[in-house]
Amino acid sequence: MGGGGKVPYPKHVWSPAGGWYAQPHNWRSNTIIFGAVIAACVGIAWRVSAEREHRYKMPERNAFFPSRYWSRQIIEHEKAQR
Repeated sequence: MGGGGKVPYPKHVWSPAGGWYAQPHNWRSNTIIFGAVIAACVGIAWRVSAEREHRYKMPERNAFFPSRYWSRQIIEHEKAQR
């Protein structure tokens, strides 16, 4: 069970993903660093999107509306209503 050993492959083939059976020694740190870079990019995009969001009609008071927690316009509108 298990399919046998590794299959012979051409050593001259280059691949940006590492080729056959790639397992570099620093894959964990590379993954963590790249994950942090992606999280930072998503955070910046989220922040810019939330700052530029503009609504002409505000959501209903008791309805579930996720962006009411980060949209400055909705937060200010709800504070003014209180």
